[in-house]
Amino acid sequence: MPKTAYIYVPAPSKANLEIGLNRGLWGWKSPTLDRATGRSDVQSLEVGDYLVLAHIGPQARVPAGGWANAALKRVIVTQITRPYFEDTTPVWPDDTYPERVGIDLLADETNVTGQTLGDQAAEALRLSANKQGSALVYPGTAALAQFVTELSTADEQQPQTSNEPGAVTHTGADSALAEVLVRREQSKLRKKMLNGAETFTCALCGRHLPVRFIRAAHIKRRSQATREERLQMANIMPACLLGCDELFEHGYIHVTETGHVAVSGKAGEHPALKEAADQLNGNPVGGYSQHRAPYFAWHRNNIVQ
Repeated sequence: MPKTAYIYVPAPSKANLEIGLNRGLWGWKSPTLDRATGRSDVQSLEVGDYLVLAHIGPQARVPAGGWANAALKRVIVTQITRPYFEDTTPVWPDDTYPERVGIDLLADETNVTGQTLGDQAAEALRLSANKQGSALVYPGTAALAQFVTELSTADEQQPQTSNEPGAVTHTGADSALAEVLVRREQSKLRKKMLNGAETFTCALCGRHLPVRFIRAAHIKRRSQATREERLQMANIMPACLLGCDELFEHGYIHVTETGHVAVSGKAGEHPALKEAADQLNGNPVGGYSQHRAPYFAWHRNNIVQ
């Protein structure tokens, strides 16, 4: 069963927080983990477990439950990609933080209330604040599921474009939480790309379609992009659900250095796919620019080859 760890990051550690998120790492000073079960708790985290970071909250030295109605400036949900390891390679400027885990950012929310977090998560973060950022680890993901549900329910109260996720029904595997959080990120990028439009043009086929048929597609795959690359609009293109998105995603078509669609060799293995890809061959790619060129080059070199 996946576990969820909660860590409070104080205001003076803002720079370290950004570095850790950009590098996909979190670390502790050894004295922090020397307390009680701190080290064994961190060592218990496995690939696929969740780590929640909260930044800038109220006074921590309040009675139990004192953060139930509090507000946190930022709450970040990550997933463990590498379990506990020791490394003294310099990452953060002020100290070594040699006891580390690898993380992948799933969601970054601002102005989160204790009610949205839920009682268990809010209390865990308060305790972490009193333990100099040690991790509070709980079995399961029920509290995280509640948090995700609250976020998605709040989304329903805002104007939405088509295909945005609604409230989370936490009945399946715990890994579904990660999928929901990734969809939230993609939904935000899609909103920014569409900018309120009701119809939009596919970059690959040039068809102008209702927005429900348009996806905000990562050019460089999200799973292999850095945090900064995932959020760059230059790494996002509108691709339609009438075939373009899937043909590009799986490398049956690619974009040349001149900004035109080309059919990849692998399309020849499937006559029906080659026929669909051939219809796009030579099309100028909408929105092609020097900023998008490196992402298309990555796609050519890593997905097509």
